[in-house]
Amino acid sequence: MEMINLSLQTANKFVTDYCLQTKGIMNFFHYSFRDNSSYEERIKELKTRQFMRTEAADYIEKYMKKFPSSPSVQQSIKKLRKKDSVVVIGGQQAGILTGPLYSIHKVISITLLAEEKEKELGIPVVPIFWIAGEDHDYLEINHLYTPGKEKMEKKVYSQKVIDKRMASDIPLDKKICFEWIEGIIECYGETEFSHSLLSFLKDGVAQSETFVDLFSYITMGLFKEYGLLLVDSGDENLRLLEKEIFLKQIEHAEMLAERVIEQQEIVKKAGYPLVIEMSENPANLFYYDEDKKERVLLQFDARQNMFIGKDGTVQYSKEQLKEIASEFPNKLSNNVVTRPITQDLLFPTLAFIGGPGEIAYWAELKKAFECLGIKMPPIVPRLNITLMERCVEADMAELQLDISEVIVSGTKEKCDQFLDSVGNEKIREILNLVKENIKENYSRLEEEVAKDVKGLLPLLKKNENFLIKQLDFMEMKVDDSVKQKHEVIVNKFNRIERNMKPDDSPQERIWNITYFLNKYGLDFLDELMKFSMEFDGNHKVIKL
Repeated sequence: MEMINLSLQTANKFVTDYCLQTKGIMNFFHYSFRDNSSYEERIKELKTRQFMRTEAADYIEKYMKKFPSSPSVQQSIKKLRKKDSVVVIGGQQAGILTGPLYSIHKVISITLLAEEKEKELGIPVVPIFWIAGEDHDYLEINHLYTPGKEKMEKKVYSQKVIDKRMASDIPLDKKICFEWIEGIIECYGETEFSHSLLSFLKDGVAQSETFVDLFSYITMGLFKEYGLLLVDSGDENLRLLEKEIFLKQIEHAEMLAERVIEQQEIVKKAGYPLVIEMSENPANLFYYDEDKKERVLLQFDARQNMFIGKDGTVQYSKEQLKEIASEFPNKLSNNVVTRPITQDLLFPTLAFIGGPGEIAYWAELKKAFECLGIKMPPIVPRLNITLMERCVEADMAELQLDISEVIVSGTKEKCDQFLDSVGNEKIREILNLVKENIKENYSRLEEEVAKDVKGLLPLLKKNENFLIKQLDFMEMKVDDSVKQKHEVIVNKFNRIERNMKPDDSPQERIWNITYFLNKYGLDFLDELMKFSMEFDGNHKVIKL
């Protein structure tokens, strides 16, 4: 393996400005992730606050017993109990087989930054991955993509989930899952590593009861040697630790909403688009209906001093909701506004690892944090990684394509230019001329028909469109013939795009880690982790 560091342009101005830490952008945050003194200042701030370290460590130790472990994991749990320990945290939804690559990139980022800061600061720094098990958008997590001949093909896990239950409450149909996984590995093609990968994944299914269990099992199977700890936000045992946090959020619900809106105005005036959609009278909390296994978004009616379900099914006074928070905290859960606050109150967070979208919405939360008398941690952009196979690199060299251009823009434009250069321009010119003649003559014919037989005008237009469509069809067939004649070169363009910029998206949003584990072995990530990856905002290309 070999790594190259690229400085790439991004269409997201906010993320670009944040990575550069421009003066204006820093008005939305408390700390600069590039400034080493920020982490020292953050530690001083954390020392003034109280955390349930022992309780959190006990929960994590119990939760992780059913997943692959190692002495490094046990050491991290011990570190978390220490009074001077801090954490690096980040999270993601529990995608099937860990979902898109960016989930893996986030785990790598959390682990490497924790290791780096522990060496720099001389205190225990624990890597924690926050699984968003309370999320209920099943359609976002029930599929992955495998490489087809020209494009990536979507493979949906066929288990049906009709209601809007949390991912943590979605039971795993093991028979369906076994068969589906076998189909995925078959799509990749058998290699010397297929048997061991299939065995590993099936072991995970066998020992998992839910979607989140399987995500946790696979993640720990891949990263257990790096001291990674997991929490599941949908686990009622974790929410037992959040009682006091829920009480604070309920007490300050109206003020929290006002502060977010105030901060959004500041972001908007600075010329950046908003990310968080604030509903009317938001309480920024969900009530969990255990009978329906569904979350209900709460709104706060200040006039009645009542918390009301968005669908009208639940209604509680502030005191009643506080009582629920105290006695049954498993019935409440966070939304996009309160989740970051909960993480920060629950764990002594040295730094938060975020993707581009997360960084943008954290910018809208500064005043909400201040409302509760705390500061946001340094927000560190997760590592951006593209995995480039040798065959793809060879294709790019042959076609003289620039790596940076391919990652940013794909290959479609270059492929079209190539096909234009080898196509029969004379045929194209004649077809266009025929089209122009048809349009011109039909225009003259239309004038005459309008004078004597006006009722035939719709039929005339239909007839003209039919002829034009036939010529378009002929043009398409000519293009197909050119593509077929130069199929070898076209396939190279397609293969490069499919791997580096699939469906006009970054690789990390489409590809799944199991493809690479099947081709390069279960120790593939261990080799990846050996690289010294700086959190400099640059794009890391790993040549395989």
